[in-house]
Amino acid sequence: MRSTRLASAIGVLAAVLITATACGGGDQAASDTTTSAAATTTTGAAMGDGVTKTGDVFGEGCAGLPSAATDQGSLEGMVDDPVATAAGNNPLLTKLVAAVQAAGLVDTLNKADAGYTVFAPYDPAFDALGQDALDAVLADKAKLTSILTYHVVPQRMDKDGILASANLPTVQGGTLAVAGSGDDVTVNGAKVLCGNIPTANATVFVIDAVMMPTS
Repeated sequence: MRSTRLASAIGVLAAVLITATACGGGDQAASDTTTSAAATTTTGAAMGDGVTKTGDVFGEGCAGLPSAATDQGSLEGMVDDPVATAAGNNPLLTKLVAAVQAAGLVDTLNKADAGYTVFAPYDPAFDALGQDALDAVLADKAKLTSILTYHVVPQRMDKDGILASANLPTVQGGTLAVAGSGDDVTVNGAKVLCGNIPTANATVFVIDAVMMPTS
């Protein structure tokens, strides 16, 4: 029922794919960036460890997940897998998975000793970019890595934690602005469709837009 854990070796978001791209210097750079960002993050960790349970999820988009507990893409199926593997089994995130593979970030996201908060754009968010724009980004590994790591916070946080922090430092180096209350939450204006999704090393929030770093 659970996917095979990937061995750590390369170098985050795009969570989701399983053994795909061969890793190289770009992965090492992403890994170094992750370490640096984690060291400088000022957090809301005081509010908790950010680890959620399947019963903590919220948002109308959660209805798009498989309901059978035996399905690897269900909440029960993802909870024990690292985030890249879990996202790879999530039917809402197939295009994010392809982007993560292209950037060579699978092993970084799957690090067993890491803790992440991942804002994962669902498939229609990538469609909204247009095929030409998407193809161009996928062909530019440096730009793709920057965009994907902008969606990852190097610390595990739940809904209460991100709302309390309001501004979240990302692995990419930029900052995300969180707003809202209750189950109505936005990140840089993108709506959280399904949040507090637990995986083995990350808390995932599925969002309705691809966020672009300003630098």
